[in-house]
Amino acid sequence: MTGPAGGPSRGGPSRGGPSRGGPSRGEPSRVEPANGERGTAVVEFCSIGLLLMLPLIYLVVAMGRIEAASFAADGSAREAARALVTARNEAAGRARAAAAVRLGLLDQGFDVPVDDALVISCSKTPCLSPGGEVITRVAVPVVLPGVPAIVDRVVPVRVTVRSEQVAMVDAFRAVGLGFANSEALQGMNPRVGALR
Repeated sequence: MTGPAGGPSRGGPSRGGPSRGGPSRGEPSRVEPANGERGTAVVEFCSIGLLLMLPLIYLVVAMGRIEAASFAADGSAREAARALVTARNEAAGRARAAAAVRLGLLDQGFDVPVDDALVISCSKTPCLSPGGEVITRVAVPVVLPGVPAIVDRVVPVRVTVRSEQVAMVDAFRAVGLGFANSEALQGMNPRVGALR
């Protein structure tokens, strides 16, 4: 609508112009999504987030299993060495070492035969000679979680965690008696009992 001089009228916007509630010339108009598309962003975010989280969860579980094997191997090797050097004789020491390894592995959830897991070597013969070293080695195989046994047979998907501990045999150890046996010492020297 034009005024008397050919310019725009003073009465406000023309009828064909934008209404008061509409966007101004600089702003783009907003397009409302159709009702069928509402909420799809949340679903897409959750499904993509889940797909990204699954490998992360698997990695955490696998690393936790390997860390448990590390604790089991280290603790078992240490206790086996200690059990062997404090035993009265080598046969009893080896039995004690095997029991220590068995308990250490079961404590962390590994059911591995002790004969496969434990290796004992000595620097002197006999093994518990005073001043000698006893070396215990423990190996724990860890099959990655969720892998079927048939796949593990075809393509090995296991990690072996190893630990080695060295223990010294007491240099003042009584040969043939193990650690000082009070009854045996009393039988050899009656004054030992009187000193207590």
